[in-house]
Amino acid sequence: MLIKNAAVLDESFRLSQKEILIRDGKIAAVGVGLPQDGEEVFDAAGLTAVPGFVDVHIHGCDGEDASDGTVEAIRTMGRFLLRHGVTSFCPTTMTLPEERIARTLASARTCMDQPEEGCSRVLGVHLEGPYIAMSKKGAQKAEYVRPADFEEFKRLYDGCGGIVRLVVIAPETPGADEFIQKASQLCTVSIAHTDADYDQAKHGFDMGITHATHLYNAMSGLTHRAPGVVGAVFDDDRVCAEIICDGFHIHPAVVRTTFRLLGDRIMAISDAMRATGLPDGESELGGQTVYVRDGKACLKDGTIAGSTTNLHQELKNLVSWGVPFEQAAKSVSYLPARSVHADDQVGSIATGKLADIVLLDSELNIVKVMQDGKFC
Repeated sequence: MLIKNAAVLDESFRLSQKEILIRDGKIAAVGVGLPQDGEEVFDAAGLTAVPGFVDVHIHGCDGEDASDGTVEAIRTMGRFLLRHGVTSFCPTTMTLPEERIARTLASARTCMDQPEEGCSRVLGVHLEGPYIAMSKKGAQKAEYVRPADFEEFKRLYDGCGGIVRLVVIAPETPGADEFIQKASQLCTVSIAHTDADYDQAKHGFDMGITHATHLYNAMSGLTHRAPGVVGAVFDDDRVCAEIICDGFHIHPAVVRTTFRLLGDRIMAISDAMRATGLPDGESELGGQTVYVRDGKACLKDGTIAGSTTNLHQELKNLVSWGVPFEQAAKSVSYLPARSVHADDQVGSIATGKLADIVLLDSELNIVKVMQDGKFC
């Protein structure tokens, strides 16, 4: 297939009028004057081609949750996500008992080994917990919070064939140093749900942390005398960070400033829960009741409990808040793919990568979604 007449966001994330040649589910060439003979041609005049979105932090959507531990739950999530331009994702677990986390990992493994057409691709799993600080547990269930336990993590990792792409840790908790050093040899390790101060966070980075989960939320903030985790992330080029761009978790002005400061070290994630795509009402997250009003999800005590957004909406939000389109698009595609070491396959429109492409109109609405070279 040849996509022609589109404004293409190329692998350097610069917009220009180019053609995209697709063969055997991959991008064969990106350029001008590509051969058309014998090719099916799609005229994308007036549209912008961007890489398929990659969500590395999502618990659920469309009434299902990855922690339900079933193949159908993850596939339901995948079908919903693909309709919204998310061509790859990492189902994300909550702080739960080992056996429940293991079930989710097994289900995700099945989805990876037996991919279903019409579903977003499972890249691997993100473990958000259980090795977090009680004081910053947020919407995680207190009874399942526990100290860093590399042996437990290794059982989970080995049991699923090594599909854990990202695991979180509060670096001030007992056993964290050993955990970070060992786990960082297997996957990306993220600082999260932590009351660490600046020095403790920097020590964690020295041990092997290279990622920060939902920056600002459930961590020590930045002040002029106590830089906290946020200040440590700003101050260390080794660390990339996620940020929720729904306008509720973080004020748009802070999002805009953070993008300006961190550049290619900041990526958008949804942190979406099962209520995403459903009407307001009661829902559930990690074994706790969640109340959704005006699309905002909170526990009974007012604690924010995940989001009800998606990366396509966040892309539109970012642009409306003044983040340059090219940077916003990169933050929902290439940068999250890079964070879980999947950027050799997905995340940009580049020769040799999987043909995952979203076509947007002038108002950034989705016109077409392509996955593996096929329009969905």
